[in-house]
Amino acid sequence: MLIPDEIRIYFYTQPVDMRKSINTLCMLVSETLKMNPVDGSLFLFRGRCGRKLKALYYEMNCFTLWYRRLEKGRFVFRRNAHGCIEMTHEHFRWLLASDKFSSHEATQPHQIENYS
Repeated sequence: MLIPDEIRIYFYTQPVDMRKSINTLCMLVSETLKMNPVDGSLFLFRGRCGRKLKALYYEMNCFTLWYRRLEKGRFVFRRNAHGCIEMTHEHFRWLLASDKFSSHEATQPHQIENYS
């Protein structure tokens, strides 16, 4: 994922229903975080189970929604985190690498054979 260095990255620490679309995530950003979803920042959301992440980003007349799902293991998050934190680009890259901020249930890579 290519993110310019000047972009601010915000991580919403509470679990979010991963069925939420762009519109409902924008409402969450504006109403709950009291931030502007079209200010060019990237907003990151996590699923309840810890295996899924969504990133919402706006640039010149379009929204982009990224979705990341771990097949094995879980992303590691602080249990008592509340609200929103600003992440560094380095922290964000490590999170997306999925081996730095995740706990693995197996040491061998998971081979996907069925996508249903």
